[in-house]
Amino acid sequence: MIHLSPAAINEIGRLKSKQPSDTLFRLRVKSGGCADLFYDLAFDTTVQFQDRVLALDDIRVVIDPESLNYITGLSLDYSEDLTGGGFRFHNPQATSTCNCGNSFSISQ
Repeated sequence: MIHLSPAAINEIGRLKSKQPSDTLFRLRVKSGGCADLFYDLAFDTTVQFQDRVLALDDIRVVIDPESLNYITGLSLDYSEDLTGGGFRFHNPQATSTCNCGNSFSISQ
């Protein structure tokens, strides 16, 4: 399905520790960005009936069914450099990506 690197798990856990205890990590794909689609990461306390909840280590990841179609095989990493830290997305389904790394397109 999807893979979270140890660095991504640590960063999500760090950010989640500042949220209420019942908060879940939501991963979405939305229309827009410079390459057609973009990743949206957020914390959420609501799980919709159709959502898929994955338990990845200590992180519960919520994904809506539409987004699930675009992220099968996704690897999410986190790294820091001189300009700051950020999540890095490696999606085997993406046929092109933007320089920002958050926007991508898929051939259909």
